Amino acid sequence: MSSLEIRIMVPSDLTDVARIEKENFSRPWTEEDFAAFLNRDDADFLVALQQDQVVGYIGEYGIPDEGDITNVSVDRRFRNQKIGSALVSALIHAAQTRGITRIFLEVRQSNEYAIQLYEHAGFHRTGIRKNYYCAPVEDAVLMMYDSEEISGSMH
Repeated sequence: MSSLEIRIMVPSDLTDVARIEKENFSRPWTEEDFAAFLNRDDADFLVALQQDQVVGYIGEYGIPDEGDITNVSVDRRFRNQKIGSALVSALIHAAQTRGITRIFLEVRQSNEYAIQLYEHAGFHRTGIRKNYYCAPVEDAVLMMYDSEEISGSMH
């Protein structure tokens, strides 16, 4: 893997982010959807770059002490390089800086790769949301990261 940079998403990233989103999701967000979050004080949207090319992104919004991951995706050409893991770790750190201690997300029940990635990052399964996704209809696994729970288990 060449050098990976993770930084805050800026407007010039939106075309690439929307392309990756469209490539990976049946109901993708648009450039305008992402743009609506860029200037919000209650959101963290990050991109991963290799050689100045956007290869992945992640977003979260919330107020202390809870946040929700909205989107995370890696360009298919750059998968299996631990970019998703790096994005999740960077987002956890950014959210904690804003006072977020618990982060929630939903993930397709069939997406075992993503579930394992989140579990490795410290998330755990907390429930199922029936028929949460459409195109195709599928249940979501609800997951949570609790930094207080994790730091408490380290002592």
